[in-house]
Amino acid sequence: MKLYLSAAIGLLFSIKLMAATIAPSPEQVTPLLNGLTIPAVSLTTADNTPVLLMDLVKQKPSVIVFYRGGWCPYCNAQLSALRDIEPQLSALGYQLIAITPDSTASISKSLQDTGGQKLNYTLLSDANFAASSAFGLAYYLDDKTAAAYKGKLGSLITTEAGTEKVVLPVPAVYIVNTQGEALFNYVHINYKTRLEGELLLKAAALALQ
Repeated sequence: MKLYLSAAIGLLFSIKLMAATIAPSPEQVTPLLNGLTIPAVSLTTADNTPVLLMDLVKQKPSVIVFYRGGWCPYCNAQLSALRDIEPQLSALGYQLIAITPDSTASISKSLQDTGGQKLNYTLLSDANFAASSAFGLAYYLDDKTAAAYKGKLGSLITTEAGTEKVVLPVPAVYIVNTQGEALFNYVHINYKTRLEGELLLKAAALALQ
């Protein structure tokens, strides 16, 4: 029995991106649907090694988590919760992959000290928003909220039109088989709302049956 549901993630950097791949608001994101194959995107490991997401997924069924960044307390709480259930996911046959727009330096830091303990699963940098855009999760912040984030993080995206915009991904969770097919997704436009570990474990247990 395959589970089919829906979900989304985020952060910010000074780069050029196709405006058409980024939603005007979180309410207008168009997440990858269950039953579809994940996009062919390249990400970067903490040690600056490029890696194709599909190559990782082919190795074993995967739980893919998109999060906004190590600066976000809700994301750090989620990363810590995922650390706690990672052994159970592994026992079910899954690998856990977390994707963020954070730089490789930032994900190295997150791997070492999130919640005061080391993370033992994979964090990948999506600093150019290639993955969050391809999964349909990236969106532009409104000007008022962007001003607040800008003051905190000081990072912007320059669109092809030449305007500077702040971009975030909606937090999301995908369960994917070794063919790259999305079996389950949970996307929530409220960045404070994350999938509970117990529900993720139940979904993971059912997804590959």
